[in-house]
Amino acid sequence: MEFGIFHEFPALGAGRDTEAIAHGFELIDDAERWGLDALWLAELHFDPDRSVAAAPLCLAAAAAARTERLRIGIGVQVLPLAHPLRLAEEAATVDQISRGRLILGVGRSGVARTYEAYGVPYGESQTRFAEVLEILQAAWSHDEVSHAGAHYRFESVSVTPRPYRPGGPPIRVAASSADTYAAIGRMGFPLFAGVRHEGVSHIAPLIAAYRAARREAGHPGQGQVYLRFPAYLAATEAKARAEAEASLIHYYRAQGALLADSARRAGVAPAAAAERARQARVLNEMTFEEARNGIVLIGTPDSFAARLAEVRDALGLDGILAELDTGGRIPHAQVRTALRLLCQEVRPRFQ
Repeated sequence: MEFGIFHEFPALGAGRDTEAIAHGFELIDDAERWGLDALWLAELHFDPDRSVAAAPLCLAAAAAARTERLRIGIGVQVLPLAHPLRLAEEAATVDQISRGRLILGVGRSGVARTYEAYGVPYGESQTRFAEVLEILQAAWSHDEVSHAGAHYRFESVSVTPRPYRPGGPPIRVAASSADTYAAIGRMGFPLFAGVRHEGVSHIAPLIAAYRAARREAGHPGQGQVYLRFPAYLAATEAKARAEAEASLIHYYRAQGALLADSARRAGVAPAAAAERARQARVLNEMTFEEARNGIVLIGTPDSFAARLAEVRDALGLDGILAELDTGGRIPHAQVRTALRLLCQEVRPRFQ
């Protein structure tokens, strides 16, 4: 099973962006040294209280230059906000720098206000996503590409550099809502599933729908599934809770506010708006005890490994993206310790 962490390069406050970026790269160096399989970088915009990871491919290039074996994932590149030709060039460049270690996770994002800031109608996010994805694959698979679509038109373009691997870096697609699981299955891509607090009973039917749609579309194999979830490790259960609880609750409240805001934005379909408003209410009232009933793995290496084995077997997971600093409020030294425990005391049990 692939062991990865999801990292947002958390913001540290006004005037501390340099320190925030330095902390992120220190964690990348740790991941390389301690044997982690993959480091996943967020893409987050215009939220200075949350993250400095606005340019994940830039961070990925720097990470690739200072590591030799760590796989570097984008989790996820928001395709509707990117010009497909520019993205094809930049991702291929990182693929070359890393000698084939880039994994391109892609998605649409549910943060409607980011679309407004970029002047991209959120109501076009699905069609733009599909069109950018089509162009990316064509640009990496052919020496010359032309395209005439709803959003992009160009003739006889040769993208350079060519990716390190024929056909380009592997692509994994994030599910943003229940109906997208089956859609990703029909396309035949590996799946990113994410939970905030939900349990196996919530996510299992969605993954089953993904795999059923994949089979019905004629794709071989059952389809790879990678799960992102809140996580933290410490030497004792009490220490793990004491160090992670406040940050986790902050995350739920912030996500609740973000969902409530998105529910009111233009371009969000009525059904999606209602669901986001419902999720916002849940997150605004979520307690630590309630969260621990779901796939929120906070504890010692022993309890973490035991629970992870249960989740892996129930869902048929191929890998994880453990979010060790959910909420971005855990001190950096403690996050480093959690990463060391994940790499040295949990990962070996799953190899």
